[in-house]
Amino acid sequence: MRVKTILNRIEKQPGFIYEHARWGADGKRIEVRLRPAARTPPVCSGCGERGPGYDTLAARRFQYVPLWGIGVVLVYAMRRVECARCGVKVERVPWAAGKHQLTWSYVWFLARWARRLSWAEVARIFSTSWPTVFRAVEVAVEWGRERMPMDGITAIGVDEVLWQRGHKYLTVVYEIARQRCRLLWVGENREEVSLEGFFTWLGKCRADAIGYVCSDMWKPYLNVIARRIPQALHVLDRFHIVAKLSKAIDEVRAKEAKRLQAAGYEPVLKHTRWCLLKRPEKHTARQRSRLRELLTYNLKTVRAYLLKEDFDFLWGYKSAHWAGRFLDRWCAQAMRSRIAPMQAIAKTLRTHRPLILNWFRVRADISLGATEGLNNKLKVVTRRAYGFRSSYIVKVALYHTLGALPEPEGTHRFC
Repeated sequence: MRVKTILNRIEKQPGFIYEHARWGADGKRIEVRLRPAARTPPVCSGCGERGPGYDTLAARRFQYVPLWGIGVVLVYAMRRVECARCGVKVERVPWAAGKHQLTWSYVWFLARWARRLSWAEVARIFSTSWPTVFRAVEVAVEWGRERMPMDGITAIGVDEVLWQRGHKYLTVVYEIARQRCRLLWVGENREEVSLEGFFTWLGKCRADAIGYVCSDMWKPYLNVIARRIPQALHVLDRFHIVAKLSKAIDEVRAKEAKRLQAAGYEPVLKHTRWCLLKRPEKHTARQRSRLRELLTYNLKTVRAYLLKEDFDFLWGYKSAHWAGRFLDRWCAQAMRSRIAPMQAIAKTLRTHRPLILNWFRVRADISLGATEGLNNKLKVVTRRAYGFRSSYIVKVALYHTLGALPEPEGTHRFC
């Protein structure tokens, strides 16, 4: 079977004919030359209308999907068309766009592999360059973002993620409906203007259709959400509440360990950090034994840990009313504990009490765990993209992996 026969079977180009295939001058790749079909006028790249030919340019090479590990290049001398509407323009060809030297098939081939492997690894496997893989992913993202379905967005999750050292954050917005979870938008920093950019991009009509929003307690996000989508039921993310409790316990433990050491007491809090922060069912046998020993001491750290464990009963309630009564009792107990970090947590929970109780009203309607699940995938992408210095490249990688972007139906799948 000849190369021309394979290409005509899987990648026929309307209006063009595969003329012949032969080894290139370097002897390392196959060059496939194309010519226009007889009596087929060129198509204007501006308006898409056919017109008379003006002249023919020098042959251009377009990278195609490798066959049997051998590089393939399509060679075609582009025509210029004399368009009545646009003037003299270079013709439009079906296998590539604009001045790109990558064919559409090669773009989607590299882009699909770039979802599974790092871009550097894809470039190494297919004997190409990192910029070539990036251009392929960039084209795929641009095509998909222009055509992504935007109807029916009723629930969103807002969060910030650290993508680079030096407190460089990204604001991310997810769709968290049960039937569809995906990344909608990425903005730089975590300020009010960052989230305002999302609502400007979304548009007022679509924003008015949002019924649920899930976020953490970051004040700039709370301000923008209250201002731009006041009709939405606002839910505070459970993960961030638990994370604040864990941070408070760690603060109590660190201060008390220093105080005990300064007073000359036995270092009973040494190597107990993860005993206190991990969930009991995830403890090792040694950690369980260490925790049982620690609970025999009357320490602030132990009282703070028991308060945290008691707080976990909140998430077992089904009724927002009874959950609210439990929350009030817990906050009163924390205020009486005289442990400053736990008192600060109690004050925060009292301030955001209505938003916390909304969790019990909507947990059957939206996927509240989707935000953290997508954040975990996001961290994998940023870790796999280690070394990126440009936030634009990080955004392209995130949209490509988490955006659930559409692909053209006519593209042949090589992988």
